[in-house]
Amino acid sequence: MILKVENLIALFFIYSIAGWIMESVNISIRNKKITNRGFLVGPYCPIYGWGVVLITILLQRYHEDIVATFFLSILICGTLEYATSYFMEKIFKARWWDYSTRKFNINGRICLETLIPFGIAGTAITMWINPFLLKYINMIPVEIMQIILGVISILFIVDIIVSFKIILNLKEMSREFKDNTDEISNKVKMIIKKKMVLYRRLVRAFPRIKENVFYSKWDEIKKKIEESKEEIAIKIDNSKEEIKNKINSSKAEIRGMLDTSKKNYQRLHRKKEEK
Repeated sequence: MILKVENLIALFFIYSIAGWIMESVNISIRNKKITNRGFLVGPYCPIYGWGVVLITILLQRYHEDIVATFFLSILICGTLEYATSYFMEKIFKARWWDYSTRKFNINGRICLETLIPFGIAGTAITMWINPFLLKYINMIPVEIMQIILGVISILFIVDIIVSFKIILNLKEMSREFKDNTDEISNKVKMIIKKKMVLYRRLVRAFPRIKENVFYSKWDEIKKKIEESKEEIAIKIDNSKEEIKNKINSSKAEIRGMLDTSKKNYQRLHRKKEEK
C-alpha cells in the first residue's frame, strides 16, 4: 500500500484527537470531573498521532504478521513515549507523567502496564482500523482534503506556539526575579489574570508538573514575598525603636531643661528674699 502525505497527516490528526478523547475520559473518571488531558489548548494529544504515523510507516511490511506487529508496536510506542517524557522534562524541568510506582517500569517514563495496550492498539490499527479509515479518506477529493488539512495544520501550529509560550512564561519569570516586591506582585497578578485558567487545566491534567513547574515557581514567589515582608517588618521595628529612643532622649532633655530652669528660678527667688 502506497501512503500519501495527505493520508499520513489525516491519520495524525484523527489519532491525536482520538488519543485526547481517550485520555480525557480516563482522567475525568478518575478526577470525577471533566478534565482536558491535552498538553495543548485544542482537543489533541500529538503523541498518539505520531505513534500511529510511525507504526503506519514502519509496520507496512508486517501487516499480516500479528505477533511481529504486536511486539514492534510495543517497541515503537515505548521508544516514543520514553523520548517524549525525557525531552519534555529537559525543556520544562518537570515530569508530565510518572510510572515509578508501577511494576516493570523504566525510569518511571514507560511501564509494561501501558505498553501492552499500546501493542494491542498498534496491532488493531495496522491490521483493521487503518485500512478502514484510509478507504474513506481516499474517497475525499484531493483538493478538499488539502484545504481541510491545511486549515487544521495552521490551527495546530498556532496552538503549539501559544501552549509552549504559556508554559515557558513561568520559567522566564523565575529567571527575571529581582528583589522587588512590587515587580513580583505585578507579574503574579498578570499571570493569574491572563493565564490561570490554562495553568489550572494543565495542573489538573498532569498533576506531576505542579511539583516542578507551577508550584515550585509559586513557592519561589511566596518565599520572596515573605522575605520582603520580613525585611519590611524588621525595618518597621527598627524605626519604632529608633523613634522610641529619640522620644526618650527628648524627654530626658526636656526634664533636664525643666530641672535647670527650676533650680535657676529657686536660686533667683532666694537671692530676692535675702535682699
